[in-house]
Amino acid sequence: MTLSRQLHKFGGSSLANAECYQRVVKILGQYSGDNDLVVVSAAGKTTNRLIEFLNALDKDGRIAHETLQSIRQFQTELVEQLIDGEAKQQLIAQLDDEFSTLSELQSPLLESKKAIVLGHGELWSSRLLATLLCQHDLPATAQDSRAFLRAEAGTQPEVNRGTSYPLLKELLAQNTTQRIVITGFMAQDESGQTVLLGRNGSDYSATVIGALAEVDRVTIWSDVAGVYSADPRVVADTCLLPLLRLDETSELARLAAPVLHSRTLQPVAQSCMDLHLRCSYEPESGSTHIERVLASGRGAKIVTSLDDVLLIHIDFGSGHDFERLQQNVLNGLKQAQLEPLTFESQPDKHCLKLAYTTEIANGALNYIQDSAIDGEIKLKEGYSLVAAVGAGVTKNPNHCYSFYQQLKDAPVEFITETPSALSLVAVLRKTDTTPLIQAIHSRLFQAQKRVAIALCGKGNIGASWLSLFESQKEELERRQGMNFELVAVVSSQTYWFDESGIDAKSVIDKFDDEATAYEGKEWIKRLGAIQGYDDAVVLDVTASAELANRYLDIAKQGMHLISANKVAGSASGDYYQQVQCAFAKINRHWLYNATVGAGLPINYTVRDLTESGDDITALSGIFSGTLSWLFQQFDGSVPFAELVDLAWQQGLTEPDPRADLDGSDVMRKLVILAREAGLTLEPEQVKVESLVPEELQSLTLDEFLDKGQLLSEILQERLEKAQQQGKVLRYVARLDKDGSATVGVEALYKEHALANLLPCDNIFAIESKWYKDNPLVIRGPGAGRDVTAGAIQSDLNRLASLI
Repeated sequence: MTLSRQLHKFGGSSLANAECYQRVVKILGQYSGDNDLVVVSAAGKTTNRLIEFLNALDKDGRIAHETLQSIRQFQTELVEQLIDGEAKQQLIAQLDDEFSTLSELQSPLLESKKAIVLGHGELWSSRLLATLLCQHDLPATAQDSRAFLRAEAGTQPEVNRGTSYPLLKELLAQNTTQRIVITGFMAQDESGQTVLLGRNGSDYSATVIGALAEVDRVTIWSDVAGVYSADPRVVADTCLLPLLRLDETSELARLAAPVLHSRTLQPVAQSCMDLHLRCSYEPESGSTHIERVLASGRGAKIVTSLDDVLLIHIDFGSGHDFERLQQNVLNGLKQAQLEPLTFESQPDKHCLKLAYTTEIANGALNYIQDSAIDGEIKLKEGYSLVAAVGAGVTKNPNHCYSFYQQLKDAPVEFITETPSALSLVAVLRKTDTTPLIQAIHSRLFQAQKRVAIALCGKGNIGASWLSLFESQKEELERRQGMNFELVAVVSSQTYWFDESGIDAKSVIDKFDDEATAYEGKEWIKRLGAIQGYDDAVVLDVTASAELANRYLDIAKQGMHLISANKVAGSASGDYYQQVQCAFAKINRHWLYNATVGAGLPINYTVRDLTESGDDITALSGIFSGTLSWLFQQFDGSVPFAELVDLAWQQGLTEPDPRADLDGSDVMRKLVILAREAGLTLEPEQVKVESLVPEELQSLTLDEFLDKGQLLSEILQERLEKAQQQGKVLRYVARLDKDGSATVGVEALYKEHALANLLPCDNIFAIESKWYKDNPLVIRGPGAGRDVTAGAIQSDLNRLASLI
């Protein structure tokens, strides 16, 4: 039986200092298993410093000595800061021996000796991290990758998997209960000489080891969370791409983007393992998952650039079969893993231009020269590259036009469209690519969408939503890749408007000082004309009929609408359809899940059933969290009117509790649900039992609460009658198969499903073609400012995904 394993790769930036090492230990403690593999790069800039040491060794012994001492101090301080006891002394002793040997080196050195020197950084990282893991009760052992990885030296050495596989298998069989911390970057040839796997070789060794070990998943941890739409250091409004196709990632890597090397992806393409990119500094900040799919794409996803590009010009001269010679060169370079970044073919001039990075150019040049090509070969410096990458980009006319337009004034050498339709690539005579990348990114993807929000109502629900929005704003923006700004808060007579944004937590305290009076739809027009935002959305958390009658005006201004207000959804069928059509015809959205069931997904469920082909025949349940709470508490020990007063004080009722007690609230919810189910139901068709005696209907709120004794007497009598039959009272809504709709008090046996609820719970029973004998039931809290505010926030999330 094969053990399930993962592999974690940590780059130099993830091991830059002692704090980084401690962070890596926490990551491995949380995200890795006992038998997982870990591949490490050299800590921080250690490899670069070793290169400086070797260069100095050829020129100035004093500088070489100073450089080596600096490296020694850095490595020693890491051990001193991280390791305790005898283990620290052992590591220090090993470092002393190795630096003593390095200090005795004399120039000139063979390339094989230089490779050994440059591999020390990975050895030190592996040894230190394994010791540190053991110190934190995470058993681990350090492992030199040269013990099992086999490769031959070259411009881009490739691991010999056939030779390496049995060696690694034997190693893994001996280590099944502890993490193995393996050096990246290094392999060994058949004669025992060290072979460095090239720039980004640690990432390549990680995926090739993962493939050989048949791990389920490789996670490459670095200082960024994954692949962005552009380099975030260059473009401010980039967004993280949570999913990226393997062929798109390969194309990006082929173009030498720093996030991944092309060879890193080869083992991924040839295995079944998943590849994830994550940030070791902020593990929960998101990630990019490289998908192994080849579905059709619609255009660019990423803009990238590269400085220091070199061109190899091959002039074949006239009188030759240009097409055959060109194809021979390109095929040979591909087989030698020296494929160019891009190329331009000029048959009329018998010329082929090949673009390369400085790392590969000399190797490619040597290969071409060794191929004895009959033609003039030149290597030219001083070029840059910009590219737009994404499946289908070359077939997207808008993206192609935008790319070419932004480059029309640039010193373009040539532009190519890859046959795979994965990239548009421009090679430029040396220029600053930063403004070009910024302009192309802005043109292709636009700036991050900005959404303006106006909140109507700052009472119980409004105040709760403000608190929720303040705490969730950053996460909402990160998840949706948009910017949301509260720009207006509207009450019945005044409003506070600030197009630069209003701090949600300051609204309650500062509203009276900042707000100004308005008339009619003044605030709607002003919001509709706001500049600098891509979309605007109105949140109506009031119970205002006047505002509900302004919904057509909101649509005319091209804004979206999210409602907790039930008036429009339960108005006459004509007005309801007018509102629906007004938003639909301008491609704007009216969402109102909060109108029924507070945070319960009842509207979504009913709509989805209907749109999926089901036929809803009946709806029933307890639709009011307020009335649910009242009748659950009402057992005769406390007068009903006192329960109403208590519910009102706790914010469980509408501002005027008679809006709950008269049944109009439940009636509206029944009408809304019926319409979501595709049924025709007018408000006047619902038979509603009001709990508010006629004598109390026209009183002020204070007078009503003071004279609630009459309400108590009526319901006490009904309760006692029900209790004599072993029943309880519940306020039930029903839409039956014959089209009759009722809302009112029913006496139910205590065992009935509608009788056994927690206080404030709603319950909705849906009977349909699919749920004929066993109704679909949705149950949960249906009242309260917090759950209703949550429903508004849920709709805001949903809206963001729609726009």
